Amino acid sequence: MHPLDPEATFTVPMKNKAKPIHEVRLGSIKAAVWRNKTEAGVRYNVTVSRLYKDGDNWQSTDSFGRDDLLLLAKVADHTHSWIFAQGQEQDSTAMPAPSRPGEGD
Repeated sequence: MHPLDPEATFTVPMKNKAKPIHEVRLGSIKAAVWRNKTEAGVRYNVTVSRLYKDGDNWQSTDSFGRDDLLLLAKVADHTHSWIFAQGQEQDSTAMPAPSRPGEGD
């Protein structure tokens, strides 16, 4: 398994913490999406990390080098799109469909 293989998955110990509801990963850059229920509705937070191998062990860091930045931006873009789609789904189930001109007049 190569660390830049986009299909590869890595297990990072989370010490009994809640798991993210969604992850976006390109190469060694990963974004984890966390769902938080608030009085104002559902909000999403994102943590971003870079995976690397230290000897035989996989580690993660929140530090990024120059060559990571374009991939980081792409991961952020994909993550934003996913979160935006979740908001669209919630809005469509919470609100009635808009009426068309001439309907209900």
